[in-house]
Amino acid sequence: MRRRRFTREFKVEAVKLVRERGVSVVQAGRDLGVVLRKWVKEFGSDPVQAFPGQGQMKPEQLEIERLRREVNKLKAERGILNSPDRERLDLRGQTRRYRLIVQRDSGRSTI
Repeated sequence: MRRRRFTREFKVEAVKLVRERGVSVVQAGRDLGVVLRKWVKEFGSDPVQAFPGQGQMKPEQLEIERLRREVNKLKAERGILNSPDRERLDLRGQTRRYRLIVQRDSGRSTI
């Protein structure tokens, strides 16, 4: 049996049936053939952004996801910079370039 999907409009109208018309959550759920308690709770916490849709995220969730990716990226960069092999890494040529400058300034002519 496949899980049923409901549109945002259907969910909003079901919640309005409970909130505005005074129908009990249980009775409205039986009439519509769904469990409304979660929908009523979600709509009550944030009516404007409730039920964003399939595959859609609320702005707060998008920001959290963006920050998680950034944290993972920074942890990876920190791991590279703290690794014992960082002398051998060529981070966009900067390590090699600075090594050449230091060698030139110290009087060594080897490259």
